[in-house]
Amino acid sequence: MSLAVDQVRRIDVQLDKLHWSKHASPPSSPVLTSASNGTASSDDLEGTVPDAARTGELQAAIKLLSTTTGRRSPLSSERIQSALRLAGLLDSTPGPQDDNQPRRSSSTVQELEWLVVSKAVAQAHGLIIDLLLEQTLPLSWDIWYWGEVLSSPFYLGLYTVQTSPIRVWRMAKDVYADVRRRLQHGGVTATSTETRAASNTLNWSTFYGLVKDSIHHRSLAGPTSRVVSPLLFYRSEVRSKQQQLKRLRELSACGLGVLVDEGMNLDGDESEMRRAKNDQHAWKTVVLKSVALMETVLRNLTMLNLGYHEFEDLVFTNVEDDAELSHASTSDDEESDRRMALMVSRLQLVLQIHLPNHMINSRQLVRKYGRPSPIIRYWLPATALLFSSSTLLRIAVNRKAQLATWIRDLGTTTVDFWNNWVVEPIRKVIGTIRHDKDAEIAIMTKESLKGDQASLERMVVDFARDNASTTNGAPMDDVELANVRAKVREGDLTPVLRAYERDLRRPFVGTVRGNLIRALLIQVQKTKVDVEVAIGGIDNLLKSQELVFGFVGLTPGVLVCLGLFRWLGGVFGGRKGRTEQKTVGQVIRLLRNIDRILNGSPPSNNGMLSYKDHGMLLCEIHILRQSAQLVMPANIFAEFLEEINELIDLHTGIERQIRVVDRIRWAYSQWLR
Repeated sequence: MSLAVDQVRRIDVQLDKLHWSKHASPPSSPVLTSASNGTASSDDLEGTVPDAARTGELQAAIKLLSTTTGRRSPLSSERIQSALRLAGLLDSTPGPQDDNQPRRSSSTVQELEWLVVSKAVAQAHGLIIDLLLEQTLPLSWDIWYWGEVLSSPFYLGLYTVQTSPIRVWRMAKDVYADVRRRLQHGGVTATSTETRAASNTLNWSTFYGLVKDSIHHRSLAGPTSRVVSPLLFYRSEVRSKQQQLKRLRELSACGLGVLVDEGMNLDGDESEMRRAKNDQHAWKTVVLKSVALMETVLRNLTMLNLGYHEFEDLVFTNVEDDAELSHASTSDDEESDRRMALMVSRLQLVLQIHLPNHMINSRQLVRKYGRPSPIIRYWLPATALLFSSSTLLRIAVNRKAQLATWIRDLGTTTVDFWNNWVVEPIRKVIGTIRHDKDAEIAIMTKESLKGDQASLERMVVDFARDNASTTNGAPMDDVELANVRAKVREGDLTPVLRAYERDLRRPFVGTVRGNLIRALLIQVQKTKVDVEVAIGGIDNLLKSQELVFGFVGLTPGVLVCLGLFRWLGGVFGGRKGRTEQKTVGQVIRLLRNIDRILNGSPPSNNGMLSYKDHGMLLCEIHILRQSAQLVMPANIFAEFLEEINELIDLHTGIERQIRVVDRIRWAYSQWLR
């Protein structure tokens, strides 16, 4: 939804109120009313069917011209004209009617016809407002572009190079036209008099002399270019274009303010509304003057030789002096029909002539004074790329195999990275969560520890059995051997250590005749078992943190993929947060521009903005409401629109509008950070 749609909807509501204020109840059939009173006549019976058919046509046109809730833009010019054709009003032309065939229609049909035409004028009014908004906003970008060119000598020199082909082409055309004109009129220099007398055919030397002479005269005709440096000359040209665009923006803003404030102004104070309801011709006069106002604004909006004050005076003078509005207050029904036909013809003139002409003239002015086209701005790098394309193609062909290898390696590396550092760690983490045996982390197996422990028990038991006679003087029974085996499980090797200590007293004898080497080997086995027990503890620790290690292995691949996806999203799509932050920054800048317009407006006697400043304010608010809709929830945006409507109202005064801007800043600061 835009400002133009809101304006049309407001006017549409006012027109419905004015129409139904006269018809407090739905219109009934005149025949039924007459029949109930016993006064039905043949004329009534004959006129019933045409009036009913005519009413159906008008009601269909009213439905087509009414603004619905979901509409986001005003009706186009073609749809407005098609609605008037549907109502049978577009072919009506102002002029005297045929006396032999007078126009016969009831008052209800006449009021419906006026309502159709008024709604068509309201739609045309909204269409022109929307067009001026869309045409005024891009002018600020072109003005900013010329400001950037003026701010830097580098940009000014780049602009000179970019536009040099156009200047050369124009100069060549002027030289050619001058030479052709001199040939046609016999204006050849004295050096070529004999040649012209000898033959009518101009040879190449004479043509070259004429061209050289024309260029020489052209250089003498512009002494300013020899005194002023080229950069200063082009700077003045750029500054002139910028000034013309500023003037066009001022005129467009002034025309927009005039149309919004003075066009279709049906919602006056209460006394005016009551007077309009009682006088059925008062609001019709407002509609007719609005058509004249639209016509005058469109006709004079592209006259850049006017200031906006002169433009305002010219518009209001033409509307007040309009000869066709001089009899607007006549209350005669025939005169009312003539005025309606006149209004339809003028509205048709606005839609078919003035509006397209204004669009064409505006595009021509923007093309003339706006920033250069993309072809002019980018022909230099495009030409460099074109001339270097053969070299680039030759390099690509010579290194075709290397490029193919690089691409293949890049694809293989990407696939291997994805499988080995993303897919495989994820699979291991899932296996750990599900207690998959293949995904368990282990340094050694439990069976290895059990085998070494059993071997140590057998070695100690055998050693104790073999040395029992030496220690106790009697062999060990099964109970004692079981006790030794239990102590070995607990890590106690007392029989082996005692024998080891005894043999260490005489190591050579113990080595040859004793059990020193056997005890030493048993202790080596004990050390092996102790190491395996320690490793088993480490295995238990790793298994308790197995899920943590799985996520640690997955982290590098996830971080790389996340960074890559965020970079690709920023390059191709942009992230939502960044977009919202950019939109918030734009809203803040728009509030700053609105504050500058309100505080920088020259003081007036009535304390209201001028038409030009009001038009500039409408342009900023048009962008503000579109940007705020992107960052605010739906319910908050509905409240925000109430502030916007109060800010748009010119009659509230500048001081109240400034307070509205301050209220927007603190009331909606949560969404503007």
